[in-house]
Amino acid sequence: MVWEIREYGAVDDGRTVNTAVIQNTIDRCHQAGGGTVLIEGGVYLCGTIFLRSNVTLEIAQGTVLKANPDIGDYAENTHHNRYRNEEALDRCFLYGEDLENIGICGKGRIEGSSEAFPNKGNIYRPMLIRFLRCRQIHIEDIRLCDAAAWTTAFLDSEYIWISKVYIHNEKRYNGDGLDFDGCAHVFIDNCSITGTDDNLCLQSSSKEYPVKDIHISNCEFTSLCAGIRIGLKSIGDIYNVVISNCTMDRVWREGIKIECTEGGSISDIMIQNVTMRDVTRPVFMILNNRFKTDDYGSSVELEQMPEIGRMENITITHLTAVDSEEMKNTHYRFGNDIMGEPKFNGIRIDAEEHHPIRDVTLQNICYRSIGGVKKADIPAEYPPVLDQLRHPGEVTSENYYPDWSRTAYLDIRNVEELYLDNICFECVEPDEREPYLIENSSILRQDIRVKA
Repeated sequence: MVWEIREYGAVDDGRTVNTAVIQNTIDRCHQAGGGTVLIEGGVYLCGTIFLRSNVTLEIAQGTVLKANPDIGDYAENTHHNRYRNEEALDRCFLYGEDLENIGICGKGRIEGSSEAFPNKGNIYRPMLIRFLRCRQIHIEDIRLCDAAAWTTAFLDSEYIWISKVYIHNEKRYNGDGLDFDGCAHVFIDNCSITGTDDNLCLQSSSKEYPVKDIHISNCEFTSLCAGIRIGLKSIGDIYNVVISNCTMDRVWREGIKIECTEGGSISDIMIQNVTMRDVTRPVFMILNNRFKTDDYGSSVELEQMPEIGRMENITITHLTAVDSEEMKNTHYRFGNDIMGEPKFNGIRIDAEEHHPIRDVTLQNICYRSIGGVKKADIPAEYPPVLDQLRHPGEVTSENYYPDWSRTAYLDIRNVEELYLDNICFECVEPDEREPYLIENSSILRQDIRVKA
């Protein structure tokens, strides 16, 4: 059955608040055994909507479901953001908990009214969509725009299909696109994502819900920060991930970012057939331990500094990264937050010396960097990755530091069974740094060419 919200009193003038009417329509559809709730017409304004099992929300072409600019129309019982010191992101526009067989589709738009948040006198910037412990989620053919925080958060959920979704989220900090924490059996294809933070992120907040069997293909990414990030939140395990046939354009920090930081493991990752244009740091991988109690970027669930975890069996093949003249510039986020500049460029893989990354393959990689960095532009010393349980408070290489690269193209430390095959480097402008460095690593093959 199709339940059309105008038949139950919804008004599409962009001013009338339809929260109660839309919720009532969804609830009635669910109670009748399920079906489609159709949102069709003009602009429908509402606050938090609770999705239900066996109900598909369809936003028709030319229709907008718009977040109410008033934070008072947002429920408090929509779980929370799982990063420390980011409680401003706890509220949510569309929310589902312990559901099965839910869908969001149509060729219309869901808009987050980002510029209205935070309201004067409060801190909250609602996420656009959040699912907790759900299964059989289908999101297809929809536009998700102008979220006040993350666009989506899929938490402890499984069997998720996301196809032909357009995400444009670049007006506020924390402008993530697709975020998965504790999810399994995820299929993502033919999506376009533009944002101010991680376009697509795989995270693990607990050992109970491993992140596994993830398939990402035929997507495009543009970000003021990172394209695809695996980890940072990495208490549990992340494995069996395939990323293929994707493009990245204008990503001002990292293209592919893999960070095992909170004691879990990241393994069995295959990345293939990726092209990048104007991506400051095409690949970044780090194995370390990190715990920030009074800062951003640590899991709410992490209670103390963890032991260093495990990273192994990572393959990146058929990757092309090319810089244009644009990459001579320093790139900022919202005017004052430096994201990337020429001295921050390159492929970097690093770990603590007693906890090496294992089994890394880089194959068929062509990287044409802007170059142009002089040795006087960077510090002489480059800090090692330290075990923070043994060296608390000491200067260490970590996820956001150093903010420079000591090589023009490739910097690898502490990797066992490293396989480098058909790697080609070239600079647009002469660069005074070493072309590449490989330290404290066991090398199975090293085929690297640097064009003059």
